[in-house]
Order: sequence, then structure tokens, then C-alpha cells
Amino acid sequence: MDWDSAYRGESDFAAEPPWNIGEPQPELAALIDAGRVRSEVLDAGCGHAELSLALAAQGYTVTGIDLSPTAIAAATAAAQERGLTGATFLAADITSFTGFDGRFSTVIDSTLFHSLPLEGRDGYVQAVHRAAAPGATYFILVFARGAFPADVEQKPNEVTEDELRDVVGKYWDIDEIRPAFIHAKMPGEVPLPPHARDDKGRAKMSAFLLTAHKPS
Repeated sequence: MDWDSAYRGESDFAAEPPWNIGEPQPELAALIDAGRVRSEVLDAGCGHAELSLALAAQGYTVTGIDLSPTAIAAATAAAQERGLTGATFLAADITSFTGFDGRFSTVIDSTLFHSLPLEGRDGYVQAVHRAAAPGATYFILVFARGAFPADVEQKPNEVTEDELRDVVGKYWDIDEIRPAFIHAKMPGEVPLPPHARDDKGRAKMSAFLLTAHKPS
């Protein structure tokens, strides 16, 4: 998928990609509220960076990295408009970025993992491991297999629990993988299985939330 086109509003999603819900994913907001996030934070595949912006508004120092220069420009402008000096953004390939060795105490992947090509997963997990400090925590919110119908031609690379465990566990110590939801404003023409809706009318799509850590 051409991610920069998606953020320019030139994809099939029209003006706003469905994963942009205007706030952090509820599963991740709950982690923040529970005190599970520590500075500095890496927002991996930040997009328009509502997660980064929400964290910065609460006093966290956070770096958002995304492949799309358009998304990074929008995130940077939003941080400036809101006066959030604790958030910085970088356009880079998350599967091979460097320059942050041992820096981050928390790494958060908010719906990035399933967007990567299969051959990019190993490099990505290695790259964020390299950027993580000893004792860092890693959270991944990712579509579970079956979130989309099997016959949909263009869809994310959904995962099984075993698949997620095998890829991430090669470099990180996994603490938990549990069922979760990704909330999305899916266009009506996208064929989906029946999904529950949240109180804002967004689809609650099947996902996993992984928690792992880098040994101290």
C-alpha cells in the first residue's frame, strides 16, 4: 500500500484512513491510564500521531516514526499547534531505522505490525529492540486472523497468536498475548464480518494485544 497517498487522502479510504480515530486506540489508552507507559516512548508507525500527542500532553517524552512524510508533517504541525514540546517526529523506515540505540523505556506499536510486509517483520522487531533501553516494555496492538473476510483482496497481514509469538519472541521476552479490539471507522462499502460497535459507532475488530520486555 502507498501509505503516503493514504495520508494525502488519495487512497480508496478518501479523506481519512479508517485507523485514524482522532484519539489513541482505547486498548492503549487503558494502558496509559493504568500507569503502564514510561518515558521515553517510541510510537512505532505513528501516522497522524494521536497516541504521541496524547502522551506528550500528559508530560511524556515521545518520538514518533513513520514511513509517510505527509503523516509526519501533519503530526509535527499538530504538536506545534498544541504547544507540545515533548513530541518529536521522524520520517524513516521503521524496519531499519538507527540512531536511537538503548533510548526508549516503552515501545508502542498501534496497528503497525499487520501493515508491514511479511519480509519486513524481523527487521522491524530487531530495530525497535535495538532502540529500546534495558528493561523496556513493548506493546503491540495488531489485527487477529479473521478480522477481515478471507476473500478480501487487499487487507492487512493479520496474525495468529503463535505467529506473533514466534516473530516477537525471537528478540523480546513475551509476558502476555491477549484478545483485544482495534476500533476503526471502516467505510460502509468494505465487506466485513459482523462486528460489535463502540459508543461512537466505530467497529470493534478482532485483535491481539502483546506485552513483552527487553531483559535488564
